Amino acid sequence: MRVLVVEDHEELAHTVATGLRREGMAVDVALDGETALDRASVNRYDVVVLDRDLPGLHGDEVCRTLVRTGDPARVLMLTAAGTIDDRVSGLGIGADDYLPKPFAFAELVARIRALTRRAHPALPPVLVHGDLRLDPASRVATRAGLRLSLSPKEFAVLELLLAAGGAVVSAEELLERCWDEFADPFTQTVKVTVSRLRRKLGDPPLIETVPQAGYRI
Repeated sequence: MRVLVVEDHEELAHTVATGLRREGMAVDVALDGETALDRASVNRYDVVVLDRDLPGLHGDEVCRTLVRTGDPARVLMLTAAGTIDDRVSGLGIGADDYLPKPFAFAELVARIRALTRRAHPALPPVLVHGDLRLDPASRVATRAGLRLSLSPKEFAVLELLLAAGGAVVSAEELLERCWDEFADPFTQTVKVTVSRLRRKLGDPPLIETVPQAGYRI
């Protein structure tokens, strides 16, 4: 899952980003609206966590632009104003969810995960393939009832492959969706991560390499 955090308070932005990375998400940060739209124009995000009260280009205009351009990212709007009218207004311009400040970090994580489950087609809360089960909310993956010890990136790759439902996922998409903007596009990190994941999943093998296309469950 890849998330863009748009927040002009730099310390808060990086604190939130660090916490989300610990939850296994790939996170980019933008400190203003113009940078946010630039990032969204070149990267595919699952969720944009958007501070409504941005200086310069207001968060409302960022949200309207994302909606107008057909960006598939879900928008979770944050604001210090928490009245019902504020929430109705934010949702009215295209936000998918609304969270007033100050907020509990656990609730922010839960709302981000809930938004990703609204993908098309909608994803179940627990992903299952044969004897493999992955619960994104609790960060637990098991095979044949035994818990798998996965790194955050291994978990993210497995989650994306399971969510694809047997469709091929390219190495480029895995890199884009599971790593942040600082990932080297020429690195072998995807291949290495998939190799480690295969070993941890054990036999019979679950991940197939499709030559010149990518990987699939």
